[in-house]
Amino acid sequence: MIKDKVAIITGASSGIGFATALALSKAGAKVAIGARRVDRLEELAKKISADGGEVFYQKLDVTQKTECDNFANAVLEKWGSIDILVNNAGLMPLSFFKSLKVDEWDRMVDVNIKGVLYSTAAVISHMKEKKSGHIVNLSSVAGRIVFPAGSVYCATKHAVAAFSEGLRQEFSVRSNIRVTSIEPGVVDTELNDTITDESLQGFIENAKKMEALHAEDIANAILYAVDSPSYVNVNEILIRPTTQER
Repeated sequence: MIKDKVAIITGASSGIGFATALALSKAGAKVAIGARRVDRLEELAKKISADGGEVFYQKLDVTQKTECDNFANAVLEKWGSIDILVNNAGLMPLSFFKSLKVDEWDRMVDVNIKGVLYSTAAVISHMKEKKSGHIVNLSSVAGRIVFPAGSVYCATKHAVAAFSEGLRQEFSVRSNIRVTSIEPGVVDTELNDTITDESLQGFIENAKKMEALHAEDIANAILYAVDSPSYVNVNEILIRPTTQER
């Protein structure tokens, strides 16, 4: 279903974004990958090209609306269409609120919420005009369940889940734009590396002991959603490791 379709993937320099770009490309999609670490994008682009895929990459900071607009415009100029947007860029610097890590709160709100809004805004007019498209937002199990030291992070992921449902109600029936919220549990990615609150060292160590999901598991879930028939709107996928209780 997605052969020759054009997919934009944010936060594609590592983890879930990296794996999703590979999965969609192998399924026949043309992939546009964006992130701040251009060297990682170059590495991914070479891998996709070597496998016979079509790829475009550009430096992208999703907290800057102009960069999101420029990225989408560059993709349209290259391929003439944007069929899929995977809003994957995100941060998880967990901390207890009493630690007052205001800079980290600001960064989370900027990337996890504003970044999703800006990237979606950059493509929505095009999708609406052609009455076709699929927006995939990376929320989290934290978008359903709040936990200590996750109050701000959970708030951002609750926001993504709410935004996804609002998009669905506004655009799915009227404009044939499908919307999917992907809600992973613990995944073995770089997210834990953003935690600076030393009191959470025990949390990090316990997470390492768990048989976590792999980025490829989430990429496969995204592929399932976007490769479903056009009349199927996979709204939510909640996916946890078998050993994760909450």
